[in-house]
Amino acid sequence: MKEESEVPIRSHGSLSMNRALMEAGLVDRLQVTIYPVITGRTGAQPIFAGTQDFDLELLESTLLDGRTQELVYRPTLH
Repeated sequence: MKEESEVPIRSHGSLSMNRALMEAGLVDRLQVTIYPVITGRTGAQPIFAGTQDFDLELLESTLLDGRTQELVYRPTLH
């Protein structure tokens, strides 16, 4: 699919699918949005719990509203 597409393929859905794509080495970029909030009581389980370890190379960073940051990384298996 990637080789046939003229636009980047994005996945915003299933956590299990995204974990599988990461572990298979099929993710070129990982976009992380950081919100200035600590969710000590209401936070859920870590998104990538139980997966492999990855090194992240920072490719882009954008400050969206003076508080929220968008970071784009290239993941590689650690």
